[in-house]
Amino acid sequence: MPTSPSRRTFLKRGAVAAAGLTVLPHLAFPAGAQKGDAAARRGGLLCDPRDMQRMRETVKLPRFAPYWKTLRDADLEADAAFLRTELQLNNHAHHMLRARLILERSAFVYALTHDARQLDLARQAIDKILQYRRWDYFLEAGEHTIGLQRAPEATIAMVSALEFLGPALPADLQKEMEAQIAEKGAPACYRTLYGMKYPERVRGWGFDPEDVYPYRFDLRRWPLILNSTNLKVIPIAGLMMAGCRLLGKHPQAERWIDMALQSARAFSTMYGPDGSYDEGVGYWGYTSVHLALALDVLYRRTGADHRKLINFPGTAKYALAMSAPTIGRPQDCINFGDAWTMGDIAIAAWTAVTHRDGLAQYVAENIGTVHSHYAILWYDPRIKSKAPAAALQNVRLSNDLVIGRTGWTERSSVAALRSGGPANHEHADRNSVIFSAYGERLLHDPYKAAYSYTDPHWLLRLTQSHTAVLIDGKGHQYHDGHEGTNASWAEAHVESFEDRKGDLLATSDATEAYRLVLPGTQLVRRSVFFLKPDILVLVDRIRLKDNPLPVQLRFQVDNFDQKGSAEAEGTGFRISRPNATLVADVYGSAGMTIRTGTLPVPVEHGVHPFVEVQSPEALEHTLVTVCTAQQAGKEHGKLVVQQNGPVFEISGTHNARTVRMRISTQQDLPTIDL
Repeated sequence: MPTSPSRRTFLKRGAVAAAGLTVLPHLAFPAGAQKGDAAARRGGLLCDPRDMQRMRETVKLPRFAPYWKTLRDADLEADAAFLRTELQLNNHAHHMLRARLILERSAFVYALTHDARQLDLARQAIDKILQYRRWDYFLEAGEHTIGLQRAPEATIAMVSALEFLGPALPADLQKEMEAQIAEKGAPACYRTLYGMKYPERVRGWGFDPEDVYPYRFDLRRWPLILNSTNLKVIPIAGLMMAGCRLLGKHPQAERWIDMALQSARAFSTMYGPDGSYDEGVGYWGYTSVHLALALDVLYRRTGADHRKLINFPGTAKYALAMSAPTIGRPQDCINFGDAWTMGDIAIAAWTAVTHRDGLAQYVAENIGTVHSHYAILWYDPRIKSKAPAAALQNVRLSNDLVIGRTGWTERSSVAALRSGGPANHEHADRNSVIFSAYGERLLHDPYKAAYSYTDPHWLLRLTQSHTAVLIDGKGHQYHDGHEGTNASWAEAHVESFEDRKGDLLATSDATEAYRLVLPGTQLVRRSVFFLKPDILVLVDRIRLKDNPLPVQLRFQVDNFDQKGSAEAEGTGFRISRPNATLVADVYGSAGMTIRTGTLPVPVEHGVHPFVEVQSPEALEHTLVTVCTAQQAGKEHGKLVVQQNGPVFEISGTHNARTVRMRISTQQDLPTIDL
């Protein structure tokens, strides 16, 4: 498609635009909003000219300099060659994505450096994006584009380029960019949000048959499924940016803003009251940044203040809770589900400056790593950082994730228990545990499971690939993947949570999740006792109704670098990593067997060792696993376990910790004396 419109098209667009210059007061200041200072609306949608010097100073800081270097020193020649000779106009998933990323990066770098090479590359990327016949590869009724990712992303990139490049772009090119935002971007985003709001009116979503995307899912229920996922927020941000950019220029702009705001309000309930987010911390960052972007742009353009739509300070605490850095991996996290790395911490920088929140500033400055230009855009060094209080070291989030820790450094100990309900991007991981100490993951949850059920490493999503319980080799209920990575029906619930003088005691019940697969299941509970800094005790209770079955406990090994291993040792096992080891003994069932194995996925998707403890056929199983963590090269202490029926007494010393612990399993909820 040419980058300049025909004369007829141009005149038609001009006439339509002229018809829509009136800005209605009810959309400039929607009901329930706070009218902001008029000064907030005199600058740009993303920043003001006076912000440029602050950003130029920000990129010099050690926290931001490495990321800035990747932006500034990107291979511009390779990007130009891709745009010139490789990009295919029917490849949205990868080629349009790369073009959009090139545009966002080069426009932002140009804004701070005025490097003519960056401007030239940005213009090449703009030209290619304008040539796409559609801006996304999903259609309604086989005809109309719906914008789930690429259309809103392209819209955001185009609006950002207009903001950052400004007068450096010719006037006719700016008009064409705005015209295509209004034709290819905003309507696709609007159609998506309308379909999510009124799914019964959707005439069928599907893939664009002209696009080369290799996977195909059943999209018939996607208007319902995606309504509660991150793929709703991206079109919200795209539509809001389009509406705010074209407000006063296009007759639909107010309608776009209104739909974006309605949709943002509806989506806000996906966050817990404490700011937690069910899709995992990786998707939390992506989602929260786009939600904040939409609300910030609306405020800057109209003064309508919805920047407290969710508990943004609480969502910074959620990021703090989910962080679990290890040696060499500052972005490591509690990766329940698909979120295998910390999300975009830029939202913490925005929260800090918008809400004057010192803890959010601590997250922006210390948690994860910077990997988004929005962190540079929003970070304000004048906000004073506030270190997290000790009370945040043991938390039960509103979505029933339980985390205990000794701190937030790479050598801190962290134990996490996955309870709670279903969510998009989840795994079959109820009652699974992640444990890290001395800079290493010692009880693991494998990274990078497949997004398509047709790929062999879809297996990494299933219960057998987690540090969890199997009953007769079967995990709990999970879907078959034909509709994507959507939620299952599996539920778990925290039955008890206690911070006992800094130690963590918690129990989660996943009975219903297993009963959906094995109807005779009467009880599946896991209790976690984290005796800080480096002792972890697990108590698993499984009860069946009629048919005696064996039970397996799986313990996954972190082997991302081919340096993780496991050995069976008598009544227990040892897991080794370069900087730490875990030694465990298992009690409670006569005739237990312990073996090591490797998950059956092709080696190109990693080698994933595990330990399996099997309790022989029975109607009731009570298994107590006592783990100690130790620095590499040092000996573990000795913890002795004496069993008297349903009572387990643990005593001994490990490192500086002397333990005298009594666990009674006479009731479904164990009682603990320390």
